[in-house]
Amino acid sequence: MPREHRPTKSVRLLLAEDQGMMRGALALLLGMEPDLEVVAQVGRGDEIVDAALTARPDVALLDIELPGMSGLDAAARLRDEVPDCRVLILTTFGRPGYLRRAMEAGAAGFLVKDGPVEELAEAVRKALRGETVIDPALAAAALSAGPNPLTARERDALGASVDGATIADIAAKLHLSESTVRNYLSSAIGKTGTRNRMEAVRAARQQGWL
Repeated sequence: MPREHRPTKSVRLLLAEDQGMMRGALALLLGMEPDLEVVAQVGRGDEIVDAALTARPDVALLDIELPGMSGLDAAARLRDEVPDCRVLILTTFGRPGYLRRAMEAGAAGFLVKDGPVEELAEAVRKALRGETVIDPALAAAALSAGPNPLTARERDALGASVDGATIADIAAKLHLSESTVRNYLSSAIGKTGTRNRMEAVRAARQQGWL
């Protein structure tokens, strides 16, 4: 909607989505709402905080799977560095573990992308009013799945295992001894009920624990 037809005080939005076509479509559709205005768009997670500090959005809509930094990690940084900005996680991946991590990061809501834009616009308004907005089916799944069994260090070790990294590579990256890394990986494999660290990575990702 043209700026001259907007309310005096529009809700300022930041969009973080790595797919340019999806980002553009969301910006266009949300911008048609009379009380919403997209003031910043980014395609990388490590651009979110700087964009928010510059544009000062009221609400940030963040995808999870972003290059540079995940939307969940960016949400935690926004909580600390731009506390007036409410965060909604908007994702294709409705995994229970992601919901728990989003709430721990201070997000005001967690929604999957297949809903109508009118519901997303209303979720933005609710978040701004201080309400928490969570997809009902995902909330039920998260409750039945239980908490993430992996410790922060076990998650770090699994996360560093991708792309065929060796134990020595992981140890150097995490500034740990190789024996400590092996212990963390062994524990993570046991907790995920898998046979090796690659299977553990896949299982943890499917649950949203990584």
